[in-house]
Amino acid sequence: MKITKETKIGDILDMDRSTAPYFLEMGMHCLGCPSARSESLEQACMVHGVDADALVAKINAHLEKAE
Repeated sequence: MKITKETKIGDILDMDRSTAPYFLEMGMHCLGCPSARSESLEQACMVHGVDADALVAKINAHLEKAE
């Protein structure tokens, strides 16, 4: 499954918990809090000053390797 900028953080983590380090690297340390889980990838990137397109590409590449 591919993710997009609109995919919720919680959905990504539920899909594959091994994606957590990508969020921790960008400074998103409260992955279990309700607001973080309900944010879209794009919203989280905006808050943390991260390029959303680059993160989507990294996570999708990671997910492809895991298949």
